[in-house]
Amino acid sequence: AARPAVPSPPDRPFLPRATMQIRLKNFVTQVPTEAPDRALEHFSSKLKHETDCWDVHASQDLEDRGFVLVDVRSREAFDAGHVPGAIHIPQAQLTEDRLAEYAEDTLFVVYCAGSHCNGSPRAAIRLARLGRPVKEMIGGALGWVDEGFDLVRP
Repeated sequence: AARPAVPSPPDRPFLPRATMQIRLKNFVTQVPTEAPDRALEHFSSKLKHETDCWDVHASQDLEDRGFVLVDVRSREAFDAGHVPGAIHIPQAQLTEDRLAEYAEDTLFVVYCAGSHCNGSPRAAIRLARLGRPVKEMIGGALGWVDEGFDLVRP
């Protein structure tokens, strides 16, 4: 039995299946890379603003970690499980009064739930506006667990 003709848009004439070619796009190479000096600048800049779960974990046993780790999630999320050594300050409560106990040059490392959460970027903005040094722990609490590290749980 013959197949009925399939109508096609006027700007694309119908091609029988045997002659149709499918071209897959390579989304990795579709956009050209930057020159190596620009890439160096970009990735070096990222490390000035970010740290990861592994690096924070590696600092756990140091006598002076050199930073204050801040969980900026809700009280409920913090109490359900947080990174060892973290203090809890929700991002909306990062104020000059709340931070008065810390020296002006104290580095704050902030984290939230994970990459799907914008709490830590919001907290980093608040801290930077207050003139405080800040980095974001990329991955957040979920990244911590993904690395195989334990959360402090009640």
